[in-house]
Amino acid sequence: MSIPLLEITPTTQNQRVAGYEVPDEDDPRMYRMIDVTSDTDVNELIWAAYRQIFSEHLILETYRQPFLESQLRNRAITVRDFVRGLGKSEVYRELVGETNSNYRLVDITFKRFLGRATYGKDEQISWSIVIATRGLNGFIDAIVDGEEYRQNFGDDVVPYQRRRFNERPFNLVNPRYGAYWRDRQTLQSISGRSYYQVRRTQNMPKQEAARRAIPNTFFAMAGSLLPNERNYQRTIASVTSQVKNLEIPDMTRGENSLQRAVKPTEVALPYRYIPSANPKVD
Repeated sequence: MSIPLLEITPTTQNQRVAGYEVPDEDDPRMYRMIDVTSDTDVNELIWAAYRQIFSEHLILETYRQPFLESQLRNRAITVRDFVRGLGKSEVYRELVGETNSNYRLVDITFKRFLGRATYGKDEQISWSIVIATRGLNGFIDAIVDGEEYRQNFGDDVVPYQRRRFNERPFNLVNPRYGAYWRDRQTLQSISGRSYYQVRRTQNMPKQEAARRAIPNTFFAMAGSLLPNERNYQRTIASVTSQVKNLEIPDMTRGENSLQRAVKPTEVALPYRYIPSANPKVD
């Protein structure tokens, strides 16, 4: 018996009401199967689905799903089934499913499959239970087969961002994985240890793991700049005790202090000027 979806109280009604935006060139383009008239149109629809679901600026050859593409070109499956297949692919599992927590996986998947962000933490918790009980494939089926997906995209429309905030697409403001996964990958690339730990152990086989992540020239530069260890607690305690015991000399002038007087000094000049009593007048 599967656990029913928890009741959610939306914190916003933005995605549930019609917008009042004036159509312009920034509006997302709608790709529909009924508008396809040539192979070029089919290719554009397929690449639009790749960009929306994988949310990569560059679609690598290894990301493509030839079997799903062939079925869509031959009209053996609908656009909705093609989107479902992309969500269940190993590419989506490796890029998104394995690099995020269940809460973040729910938010990213809603943005890519339903074209909206989640309604707060309650909705993330509710759908994370679906991931825990049904797995990633069951989670994708629950979204694609849901009423919200059918009402907005049906069987022939590629999902798109329904309402944009400040005209910014989701894929430009949401990285594929969070800071936790990035820091974890960084630690794994250097065998889970910092550079200073690798340098102090002097274990050459383990240093090779760090050298793959850090250039060799960096070790020589960092080794010359590595300072000696200092006990900061002992240094602070020593400075504090010196300041407390420091005696400041009394520089104030008291009443009985000696005052130095400046005395005149006679200076012998080489000649003495004596004015004449009867000055001569021409």
